[in-house]
Amino acid sequence: MKKYILYMGLCAATLAFTNSCSKSSFDENYRDPGKVTETTVEKQFAGMIYSYRQLIVPEYRNLFVTLRPTIFRYLHITGWINETNQLLPGAAGIEDRWSRFYEGLAQYRELETIYNKSADVEKKENRIYYLTAKVLFYDETQQTVDLHGAIPWSKAGMLSTNNSDYQNSYPAYDQPEDIYAAIMTDLKSISAELNSITVSSATANKFKTQDIINNGDIALWKKYCNSLRLRILTRVSASSKFATQANQEIAEIVNNQTTNPLILTNAENAQLDIYNLDDNSIQTKNIRDAFEASGWYANLGSKKMIDHMLEKVDPRLPFMFEPGEKAARKYIGLDQSKVSADQTALATGGTLAIYNRSTYSRNQFFPGILFSATETNLLLAEYYNKAGNASAAKTAFENSIKESVDLYRIIRSRSNDNTVVAPAAPTAEAITTYINNLNWAGAANKLELIATQKWIHFNVLQTVQAWSEQRRLDLPKFEFVVQNADIQKTVPVKFNLPPSESVYNSANYNAVKAQDNVNTKLFWDIN
Repeated sequence: MKKYILYMGLCAATLAFTNSCSKSSFDENYRDPGKVTETTVEKQFAGMIYSYRQLIVPEYRNLFVTLRPTIFRYLHITGWINETNQLLPGAAGIEDRWSRFYEGLAQYRELETIYNKSADVEKKENRIYYLTAKVLFYDETQQTVDLHGAIPWSKAGMLSTNNSDYQNSYPAYDQPEDIYAAIMTDLKSISAELNSITVSSATANKFKTQDIINNGDIALWKKYCNSLRLRILTRVSASSKFATQANQEIAEIVNNQTTNPLILTNAENAQLDIYNLDDNSIQTKNIRDAFEASGWYANLGSKKMIDHMLEKVDPRLPFMFEPGEKAARKYIGLDQSKVSADQTALATGGTLAIYNRSTYSRNQFFPGILFSATETNLLLAEYYNKAGNASAAKTAFENSIKESVDLYRIIRSRSNDNTVVAPAAPTAEAITTYINNLNWAGAANKLELIATQKWIHFNVLQTVQAWSEQRRLDLPKFEFVVQNADIQKTVPVKFNLPPSESVYNSANYNAVKAQDNVNTKLFWDIN
């Protein structure tokens, strides 16, 4: 295990704010542990969110180093120039994302340690921090499991808890099924407790300040918790180990949304917003280079995605893409079936569509989406379709599209850049035309319609979710150019573990070494 998994637990023990954090800024002392001497549950709560911001808001290294050469390609989310070994995950990107997950895990563990050592009266006051921190932690954990399979988890980040005993702090691996089981059980309990929790006015005021995801709104945390449950349960609903439990609990959630409320409108989305461009605040000012750096064309539109949007007259198209300068206002995506020389000529010729710069790369107020109404509605559409409730499935599917269209409009409206003139807000008629063109009633494979909407909606917003759902459903399908010399001739079904694991946590790594293969499916990936 890389050294930070041990050391971050110790650093977190001395990490604190001298002032409360707010949506607009984080105290600079948070970034310099040497300036601070103590911490509290509420400060660790904010610190955990701040650490996980790197995996939530669009960020240069995550986009450029991790996603660009891997999932963007695996899902044709962007166009790229075909090259040798283009399907092989790079170690740098894997290492990068891994370290960011464990930085947040260390902050969570310190919160957990402080909470557990508190007096009962303090535990009661801080209970809301503990419960909601676990919701976010479980969200990030699921994504990491879905990328790697077995990971150090239940024993990771325990250096502070173990009183700096290094030898007993190298963490063993947990199997993905065991992590899923623990999360599913605890989220169900958290959901029930959030329905009855009481929070003092003093704690409520502090929670509102520290909570930069839902502004201290417990009702929104209930919806995030239950929506996350719905995602996780759906992910495992076809696995032999969890099918019965998952399908039973999904039905309980869906059929009793008074007790188990869900995120159903964009106003309820769980997300990190950008409020100012102060260097001490959470911000996305550095993402321009992730899309616009010369030489690798990461902002090129995918032919598969753009062709679908053109054919069905998708009103999101002008919000997501802009035509090439020499394309006579036509949207043209990069064809991945062409040889690299022809692709390069097209990429440099100015005719290919790119991701809309004013919506994405130059939008310094681009939010980080954790869970959206579109995702919930698509999960509901899948459930109702499977249950044979055609009317409810159709309604949920159409609602997912309406919310997605409006979310992209909202994201563009927040942009402080007008390089590309903002498109007019889509009319109800335009949205209806798109829905009609998709032809839900006449579709032979309604699951493919649902999967395609997930792919379009998630794209660069929630790329890990996009890949997880595509692997689970095996939809939509993609084709790739493969060369005889390629080491990896098929799309991986997961990432490797980072190389640092075999160096710093070798004994525990060796116990799962046989599973460290990009062609070994996760337990829920049965298609």
